[in-house]
Parts: sequence; structure tokens; C-alpha cells
Amino acid sequence: MTFLSLLPILSIFFFLVILRWSAKKGMSYSFIITVLIAFFGWQMGVTEIAAASFKGVLTALEVGVIVFGAVLLLNVLKESGAVDTIRTSFTSISPDRRVQAIIVAWLFGTFLEGAAGWGAPATVVGPLLIALGFPALAAVMVALMLQSTPVSYGAVGTPILVGVNTSLEDKPVVNSFLDAEGMELSTFIFNVGGQVSIFHAMVGLIIPLFMSAMLTKFFGKNRSFLEGLKVWPFAIFAGLAFVVPYSLTANFLGPEFPSIIGGLIGLAIVVPLARKGFLMPKETFVFEPREKWHASWISEMAGDARAPKKISMFKAWLPYVLVALLLVVTRIDALGLKALLSSWVISFDDILGTGITHSLTPLMIPGTVFIIVAILTGWVHKLDVRGMGDAFRVSWKTILSAMAALIVSVPLVQVFINSGINGAGYESMPLVLAQAAAGLFGDSWPLISPTIGGLGAFAAGSNTVSNMMFGLFQFGVAEQINMSPLAIVSLQAVGGAAGNMICVHNVVAASAAVGMVGKEGTIITKLLIPTTFYLVFAGAIGYAWVNGIGFNIGFLLVLAILTLIVVMILRSYKMVERKQ
Repeated sequence: MTFLSLLPILSIFFFLVILRWSAKKGMSYSFIITVLIAFFGWQMGVTEIAAASFKGVLTALEVGVIVFGAVLLLNVLKESGAVDTIRTSFTSISPDRRVQAIIVAWLFGTFLEGAAGWGAPATVVGPLLIALGFPALAAVMVALMLQSTPVSYGAVGTPILVGVNTSLEDKPVVNSFLDAEGMELSTFIFNVGGQVSIFHAMVGLIIPLFMSAMLTKFFGKNRSFLEGLKVWPFAIFAGLAFVVPYSLTANFLGPEFPSIIGGLIGLAIVVPLARKGFLMPKETFVFEPREKWHASWISEMAGDARAPKKISMFKAWLPYVLVALLLVVTRIDALGLKALLSSWVISFDDILGTGITHSLTPLMIPGTVFIIVAILTGWVHKLDVRGMGDAFRVSWKTILSAMAALIVSVPLVQVFINSGINGAGYESMPLVLAQAAAGLFGDSWPLISPTIGGLGAFAAGSNTVSNMMFGLFQFGVAEQINMSPLAIVSLQAVGGAAGNMICVHNVVAASAAVGMVGKEGTIITKLLIPTTFYLVFAGAIGYAWVNGIGFNIGFLLVLAILTLIVVMILRSYKMVERKQ
């Protein structure tokens, strides 16, 4: 049963990563395989499979609205001429593409993740990087890398406040632990939020540097990781500017605002200092001329403004400022707008009598904000009817391409997750996998705990859902092996965030937003590098955290990883000296 549970994930990996098929083709075959396993292996009825698939289609439509809105906003900005102004605003900070990627993806993107979540930031950041002149493949790769450290606090803390809380609420094993500790569940959840930020901060500090290294390795003239590491002083500075306020917020204020506050403070610190040349690299990294780019890097979205008129810096940036503000104010309970917008709910209760449910809150979908802002932008920028029509037409064409993949990807996930509704009496496929992993690793569980969270996010497309699936299981394993449930559940949430870099529907959505439909396998292949780093490093830190500093595999692995990073940075530094 463990092998059968693994087959849906293996099939996705085989078709998209090994064969490099498009998501539309690869996920279609994987969906068929998953349905056959559910039907014959789990004895899941046709009605249950249909209900789970229908839930997946509804979820895919929500993702489609996000992609459409993000692409529409970009196309309106292209038609009005604002894209060229936006490009100028970032190139005026630094022409170095490594610096631009760190500021746009790491700092602006993490803020958007804190406000909106659900993969929306990558659909905004990717097109924005194209507007700056990045190859489409590079833009989507960097945009998806930001879907890691801030994700646990995405959409004002949903993965912690909803994901972890739902998994642990009113469960006997959890209640027994809480009673023994004299603690409320709300306090435990608050502590999880704080612990998660500490683990994330230690790993996430390196992510801006990783972004830079990946950019130069795959898209630089010299194809060198070391060229990206030359920007290490600025990258580490940008990392600290985010993770320090982010961690403090999580531990003192709670899980709602760490990514929002971390991103805002990071931008406020880094951008002004970068303009003054603080820690800027001596050598400027730029891409080769467009005519030398590999064909696979390029999409139809060139990012150039089509209108000759000039848009002021204020008007050009106003749409993205409005997006950020609207996403924040519509997600803070105290302001009242969230309750109002959430009052319109489209519910599907007990789909086909299976107990599977789904609800839509159309006005709370981030894509709704993008669409409203795009229309307002057309008016503010005085875009004519023809220009708006062209923006809608191109955006509609983009979303149709994306939906071809999403319409099979998300139903596959829902059949996988809901396979616990079966006639054989088996646990769902994700739980079968997790139980097998627990039996295999035993006391070494902290090393593997983040990977379980990552697999959950890869399959489910959400850190929140991964935490719902595996939060209680991780808590139970911690109790069985006499380890801290707080640390183990926190590692689950960290891994679930890291898995968002490669979760299929995020990749499909972000790829569609930059016009790279059909390249999902190539993108996932590249992103396996930072995802593996994140999960291994987080697991090593978790093991050392639980077992303490000493001669143990976790602490030694942490030392080995840090030593490797320092050695590579020193090598890049020596390369600069030799050239001088």
C-alpha cells in the first residue's frame, strides 16, 4: 500500500521531471494513474472519485482567477506604457540583475505572500521581473523560490491558524498533552508560529543568495554558481533585513503578520541603502543580449510597453501599491472588510452524498483584487478601449492555456487527499505514506519531518492543506518517540512551506503568468535544487534543535552545510580578487 500511495507522486515526477512533459500532458496521465489506484487499490467508489474531482475543478477555477487577474494587470500596464517606467525604477537602484531579483522577489514578493498567499505572489513577481527584462524562464524560477520562507504566514497566518489548528483541534492525544502541560491549544498554536519562524529564519537567510546563484548558474553567460555568490554581502543583508523583523513579529505578535511586516521593513531598510550603493557588488551582472538567449527561456511576453506615452513613477507603481493595500485591508479582521467580503459564500455541501464539501468566497480570491485594480488602472492611465480590449484578449488566451493543465492537476490532488473515503477501510494515501516514513526513520524523525510536509504541499498545492493532512500525524509521532511535539509540528509547517516551490498548481499558475505554459517540467527540475536544500537544512536544524549541540547527525549536517556555503563564498571572493 505504501508503494501504491507513492505512485501518484512518482508518476508526476517521472512525467514532468524525467520526461520533461508539459503539465497538461503529464498531469493527465498521472490523474488517470491516481484514479485507477484509488478505484482498485483503495476501493474508492466512482461517486467519491467524481466528488473529489469536482472539488478539484472548483479549486482550479479559483487558481485560474488569480492567474487571470495577475496577467491582466501586467498587460494593462504594458498597454499604458507603465511597464517601461517600472523597469526604470528598479534599474535606477542597480542595473545588476542579482540585486533586482533579490529586491523584487525576496522583499516585495515576501510581503505579497504575507498578504495574499495561495501562490498569488509568484503570479505577480514573475511578470514584474519580465517587465524588468528578465528571461521568462528565469523570472518564473526566481518568483517560485520566494514561495518558501514567507509561506507559513501567507494570507495572514492561514497555514498556522487554520492548517495546524484544524488538524489538532479536539483530538484526544493533543488534549492529553495540553492538559499535562497546563496549556490551551491557542497557546500551543502561538508557540508553533514562533518556533516555525526560527527554523525558517535560519534556512531562509540563505535564500536570497540561493536566488542569485541559481540565476547566474542557469542564465548567466558563464553558467556559474560562484558568479551569483559574489553578491553575498548584499544577499545576506537582504536576508537579515527580512528574517529578523519576521521572527520577532512571529514570537511577540503572532502568526498573522510576520511576512507582511518582514517584507515591509526589509524594503524600507534595503531599498534606500541600495540606492546609495551600500554593499553593492563591484561587478555588475547582466544577461546577454536577447538574441543570444536560449529559445526555451523566452515567452511571448516580452515585457515591453506598447504605448509611446510616458507614465509617471507614481502612477506606474500605484497599481501594485493598491494590490498590496487591498490584500492587507481585506484580510485583517479588525478592519471589518473581511467579514463583509466573506459574507458571500458559494457552498457545495456533501457533494454527491460523499461528505466532501467545498466553499467559494469569490470576493476574497486574490484574483478579484487584481482584476479590480487592473480596471481602475486602465482608467487612471487613460488607456483607450482598444488598449483595454487587447489586454483582456491576451490575458484570456493565457488563462485558457493554464486551465488545460490546472483542470487535471488539482482534481488529481483531491482524489489523492480524499482517498480515505473508501470501501477498504484504509487510511488516505498521504497518511499511509507518512506512517511508513515514521516506521522507517524512528528516532531520526526530525530529519524527515520537513520532507513529509514538503510532500504534502507538493501533492496538495498548499501549506495549509499539508498541515491539515499531517499536523496530527506529526504530533502523534513526536509523542511516540518522546520528542517535543512543538518542534516536530513546527518542522512539518516549515517543510510544507518549502514544498510550495514545486507544488504543481503553483508552478502551472506562475508559468502561465509569464507565458511559459508547457515548460513546467523544466521549471520543477531546476527548483528541486533549492527545495532539497531547504528540506535537508531544515531537517538538520530540527534534529540538532531537539537533540542539542553535540556529536549527532543533525548538528554535523548543519556544520557541513554552513561550511560548504562559506567555502563557496570564499571561492567567489577570490575570483573577484583574481580579476582585479
